[in-house]
Amino acid sequence: MRTQVGIVGAGPAGLLLSHLLHLRGIDSVILELRSRAYCESRVRAGVLEQGTVDILNAAGVGDRMRREGLPHLGIELRYGGAGHRIPFERLVPGRAITVYGQQEVVKDLIAARLEAGGAIHFEVPDVELHDLDTATPSITFQGQRLECDFIAGCDGFHGVSRPSIPEGVLTVYDRVYPFAWLGILARVKPSSEELIYAATDDGFALHSMRSPEVSRFYLQVPLDASLDDWPDERIWAELRNRLETVPGFTLASGPIMEKGITPMRSFVAEPMRYGRLFLAGDAAHIVPPTGAKGLNLAAADVRLLAEAIGHWYATGSADLLDGYSEACLKRVWRAQHFSWWMTTLLHTFESDDAYGRRLQRSYLDYVTSSEAAATTLAENYVGLPFEPFGTLDA
Repeated sequence: MRTQVGIVGAGPAGLLLSHLLHLRGIDSVILELRSRAYCESRVRAGVLEQGTVDILNAAGVGDRMRREGLPHLGIELRYGGAGHRIPFERLVPGRAITVYGQQEVVKDLIAARLEAGGAIHFEVPDVELHDLDTATPSITFQGQRLECDFIAGCDGFHGVSRPSIPEGVLTVYDRVYPFAWLGILARVKPSSEELIYAATDDGFALHSMRSPEVSRFYLQVPLDASLDDWPDERIWAELRNRLETVPGFTLASGPIMEKGITPMRSFVAEPMRYGRLFLAGDAAHIVPPTGAKGLNLAAADVRLLAEAIGHWYATGSADLLDGYSEACLKRVWRAQHFSWWMTTLLHTFESDDAYGRRLQRSYLDYVTSSEAAATTLAENYVGLPFEPFGTLDA
């Protein structure tokens, strides 16, 4: 088999990259370990930055997102018995977020690729990458060989792409947080029109949503927590304890459709390239979900990678390919800092003494009373504008 770009992974990064390459007349083949049904039903991120919305719209895959997505012009920080709104419409005019589930983005992208005749192979085990430091890299799977000009590793933190890079090439930066998130998807109308980030002495809670009828909630739990210890009744009781802290607010409950526990971690591997292999999305970096940056960073990565590969085919120049990793990492580290900052601002750390807890409260007071501090939160949350890269944004 032969293609121009072999893509490992049919998550948002791989699918969006394939579509962006298609719009430039570049062929690709996607290889995915999981089934199509799994990819289209896996509940993950749900907050799209303004830039991600713009990418999807420009690529012609935003129709359903515009119909069903929920634009939000602010978020609430809730602590100390009061709610404090961060108003995007005033602090960062013209920029907002859209609540639209990652699985819905994946459905839209799969449909667009298949409609255009794109090649997506699901349930492909035993993928191996070869000759990455040559001009003729290849991918083997199920007794077949796929020859490529380039390979894009978009297969997540646990995929095969990053481990295929020889030892000693990558520098890894890693931080594991001493707690996890218990997340649920519930068939219940949201109790708030905007996301609520709640900081309490008992831990963090987040009220989010996926549609006018479906809500998403998260609870900070111990790192070794088990779902067996969290029956539905206990989850709702703890959500009420952490969210019903302001006068007049009542949390609506309903049937829980899905629940899971996610460890909190920050991770960056750099550079995001080895020879003809380019890493994108969670294969190169992950962030704690507090800042809602994972999916958005993946979209930002492949935006640049598609441009760099397109430039190579159009001109023969490798300048943009050579600049890919550095350009991505500048945004990645900004998002890493913001995600770490939001996490430390809102979560309870058992290692904190009384002094540390008072510092945290002081910073919350500052963010919610200073327009400059609130603007910093708002502009990072909705996503910083893209910097010029090649012909993009020229």
